[in-house]
Amino acid sequence: MKQIIFVFMAILLSAGMASAQDDAAASLLVSEDSHDFGAIKESGGKVSHAFVIKNDGTQPLVITRVIASCGCTSPDWTKEPIAPGKTGEVLVTYDPSGRPGPFAKTVSIYSNGKRGSQVLTIRGDVN
Repeated sequence: MKQIIFVFMAILLSAGMASAQDDAAASLLVSEDSHDFGAIKESGGKVSHAFVIKNDGTQPLVITRVIASCGCTSPDWTKEPIAPGKTGEVLVTYDPSGRPGPFAKTVSIYSNGKRGSQVLTIRGDVN
């Protein structure tokens, strides 16, 4: 009986320590996860949108990489660690050249945040 109680207490203690470690992690929070450019002109050139990223955790947030779903979309992001409570950004640029019609593209953000990755979406219609 004592062994069962000991094992049960060990499990509870390790679960408590694991959740405490999660609370001490960085946390990526985006104000919006999609942006609609609406109707854009192909002759107007590239369009961009800045997504605001906030570190909602207690440790510095490091964005390790940002990957676009296609070559017509290029991301640029805050390279320095984002302190707890502070913000950074991911700037997503779409090139409509030779791509008439509706589009929907994604950008994946990878970081040391609790959730791992975050997907952002841009969409619009090229005239």
